[in-house]
Amino acid sequence: MKRPAAFFLSLLFFAVAALIGAPAQAQDEPSPEPPRLRIDLAQLSPRVVTGASTTLSVSGTVTNIGDRRIARPQARLQVGERLTNDRAISGVLAGEPIQDTPLTDFNTLTDSLEPGQSARFDIQVPLTGKSALNRPGVYPMLVNVNGTPEFGGTARLAAVSVLMPVLSAPGGKSGNSLPPPSKHANVSVLWPITDSSPHVLSTPYGGRLTLSDDTLENELKPNGRLYSLVSAARAAQENNPHVRESLCFALDPDLLRTVDAMTRGYLVGGAQGQNAAAASDWLSSLRALVKDRCVVTMPFADADLTTLGQVHSATGTDPNLLQSALGGAATIRQLLGVQPQEGVLWPDGTPDGQALTAIAGAGFGTVLTDGSKLQSKTPVTGAVTLSTGGLRAQPIDGLIASAMTGAPPNPQAPTTVGAASQPAISGQNGLAAIAYEAGLGRADAKQNARLLVAPPRRWAAPMSELTSFLNELGTFFGDGMASATPLTSQLQTDPTGTASLSAGNRDQPAGTGDSATLSTLDTQASGLLSAMRMDTTRRVQPDTIVAPVRDAIVRGASTAWQSAAPGAAVANANAELGAIANQVTVEQPKQTIALASGSSPLPVFVSNDLPVGIEAQVALKNNVGIRPLAAQNLFFPAGGSKNEYLQIEALRAGLLSVDVSLNTPAGTSLGTTARFELTSTEYGPITIIFTVVAGCALLLLASRRIYRRIKESRQAR
Repeated sequence: MKRPAAFFLSLLFFAVAALIGAPAQAQDEPSPEPPRLRIDLAQLSPRVVTGASTTLSVSGTVTNIGDRRIARPQARLQVGERLTNDRAISGVLAGEPIQDTPLTDFNTLTDSLEPGQSARFDIQVPLTGKSALNRPGVYPMLVNVNGTPEFGGTARLAAVSVLMPVLSAPGGKSGNSLPPPSKHANVSVLWPITDSSPHVLSTPYGGRLTLSDDTLENELKPNGRLYSLVSAARAAQENNPHVRESLCFALDPDLLRTVDAMTRGYLVGGAQGQNAAAASDWLSSLRALVKDRCVVTMPFADADLTTLGQVHSATGTDPNLLQSALGGAATIRQLLGVQPQEGVLWPDGTPDGQALTAIAGAGFGTVLTDGSKLQSKTPVTGAVTLSTGGLRAQPIDGLIASAMTGAPPNPQAPTTVGAASQPAISGQNGLAAIAYEAGLGRADAKQNARLLVAPPRRWAAPMSELTSFLNELGTFFGDGMASATPLTSQLQTDPTGTASLSAGNRDQPAGTGDSATLSTLDTQASGLLSAMRMDTTRRVQPDTIVAPVRDAIVRGASTAWQSAAPGAAVANANAELGAIANQVTVEQPKQTIALASGSSPLPVFVSNDLPVGIEAQVALKNNVGIRPLAAQNLFFPAGGSKNEYLQIEALRAGLLSVDVSLNTPAGTSLGTTARFELTSTEYGPITIIFTVVAGCALLLLASRRIYRRIKESRQAR
């Protein structure tokens, strides 16, 4: 009986181990299924651990975003090993799984979460004596939430990854102080103020601005995205002179022009806009923020210059589009009264050779770009000369940019999200990356390194996070970890080598992805422009009339469309084209037109409400029974009406109908099609032929009848 008893005890041991150990292991492994819970962090304090820190607090909410009930959701805080190289930092930011240590036990949030329900969590961690955070450095932290979905087992259902900088061990242990002052960095901050995406639907010449939706309105109001960007920067400048010295503002000329137009009244989807005062207040606040400050120009609508270079009209590449995208400095001077940095541009993406040549041709000598895109034989540590175009490239720190932008969820850990899904933690990750690049825990830190920090171009962090980021950055400056450096001082350094631009890991093509649509729109705009003639009395340039269409095409190439189809931008261009073309129309006849003969001219009454003259051709469609003669170029003067007589030939008599429209000589449609009802008494060639044939047949039949009667009469006699 010893062997059966031993076998039975072994089975019992493994069964108990499986029942007890399996759930514990599942808690540390991410679920392979899509996330069923969403974590929203509300508070993280402190943002930087120092010797004075005693408690780490993390709070937020957990929401069931799935279709199943989650039983016993539990949360805990975990910390990973100190990060000592760029590869480790990049891996954490990319969502790669890490070896971490629990800082707390799992705390049950509620008995269950039904779909759509939320529960709050509040984690408090005493820091004194914690061995996991006892050395200066940057550490990955994880807010881990486990639970048991209905019809499933216990697993990690959601997690948020964030970086935590530790300047000195809690409790002020000796030997764990700040990095040596000789390793501190010179930091400049590029603060982007641009639209989340183009919202202009129409800005016709002499007409009112029309927005596609109320997104921009909401961003300008208190606690809106644009309002917060301006207010946080203004408060930080007033409270900390070091922050003021480090800041330089990157501005989108299209946003400024749109907000300025809103101050004079606008429409939203056909209804009257209600936030003209908010637009005026925001523009005034921005004007006060950038007064006598460093300002850098962005392309109009933050357009992808490579995409614009691929847009072709009927006559080839349209250089006017790139000129429109690169000419925003004048708008900034006019609306804000400040001179942007001469010859400095901050484009998005990776401009190709044609775009770089256009940038140089527009008078720019320096481009600001992600340093990870600069490829050189030697490490790029400062400004370099681009091998294409000869421009000077000022590198933006790629690691810090990656930390603040974040990455999409990693397929290996789909439940773990970072700054890309949680904009509220992008500032925290940025602070940690700045501290790391300045020498915190990094053995190969450069002495007096020059760091150009650029948050995401369309940063959507809440006001509290923006304020916290700038305040903690001011603490770095005050503690000697970093020195506030104006961007102008970095722009004055000489290039140290040559490099080429290559697409970075975070690069995506512009959202249009298809320059064919923009090329079609540009061809129509070029057709309009080629047909226009300036009126000597009105003195309006045709380029001014077509400019809104070109602006709309540039908006169609905006890098804001990377995550969505540019439906609004294409609608914008079509609306601008229609606003111009519909001012040259054919008047619909009020009654049927009678044609006196087969070659009578067709009267066509055309109205031109444009302030320029235009050449056009009259086109006939659905013209069965009518043969138009060769089309001729007709001129219609500015702001007037004109009756033209179109030579036609009626092919039959009776009631006829024809659709009459206008086109430019290049083929661009004008106005709307008018239906003409006609009556004709003309017997055309076909009618005559049928009549003659019928007459001959009738004559033959009559002759045959007469012949037969005569023959029968003779036979009877």
